[in-house]
Amino acid sequence: MARAREEYPRDLVGYGAKLPDPQWPSGARLALQIALNYEAGGELSVLHGDATSEGMLTDSGFPAVRGMRSMLVESSFEYGSRRGVWRVLRMFEERKIKVSVFAVAMGFSRTPEVARAMVEAGHEIVSHGWRWIDYQHVPAAVERKHIRLAVETITKVTGRRPLGWMTGRPSPNTRRLLVEEGGFLYDRDALNDELPYWVEVEGKPHLVIPYSYETNDNRFDGNVGFSTAADFFTYMKDAFDVLYAESATEPKMMSLGLHDRL
Repeated sequence: MARAREEYPRDLVGYGAKLPDPQWPSGARLALQIALNYEAGGELSVLHGDATSEGMLTDSGFPAVRGMRSMLVESSFEYGSRRGVWRVLRMFEERKIKVSVFAVAMGFSRTPEVARAMVEAGHEIVSHGWRWIDYQHVPAAVERKHIRLAVETITKVTGRRPLGWMTGRPSPNTRRLLVEEGGFLYDRDALNDELPYWVEVEGKPHLVIPYSYETNDNRFDGNVGFSTAADFFTYMKDAFDVLYAESATEPKMMSLGLHDRL
């Protein structure tokens, strides 16, 4: 169990120098966890009652527009749900790879054909929240409602209740509200480790599976990290090689994040 203390509720130590053995299936040395983010239709938009259009992860760096729709930003997200997602799903199918889909429920409900294809392919559907927004300052009552809406919507669309959760931009209340809602095996709203770990929330054990913004194609956003496919491949391969070498003495996990529009 993580060692966050009441007087300072952060754990800066984690597992320390000696890592536990998570006992990966078939004696594997390294677990590669691939996440496909599916966010179109849930981003900031005046169509959704927001004051501005979306300004994050639009690939081409279009700025947020206040008080009206941004047709270019909307188009960049739509590319993901119209074309990009099918290309990525086909690549997974050809390689017989199963992934976790981080599905924003509002948008997911608007593309049932995509949802069915993901379920039929055997991919795990993880709730990526009701909206793809920053929940930092969202009131707890509203966030609680959004969590329930997301669960109900994904269950209705896929026929299965989501067991994992990833807000992406959580609030200080998010994890507590997830445990309050119940029914989740884990959440992914952490960047602080390379192995899953347990925390205690409201007196209950809760599993956290860390995500990564390093081994992630979001570094293409605004060309601040990757400029070419070769950049992305080299970075991912280098990360994999380091972790695999380290796994000779202790098991490791690598999280790889993808977006259908990037």
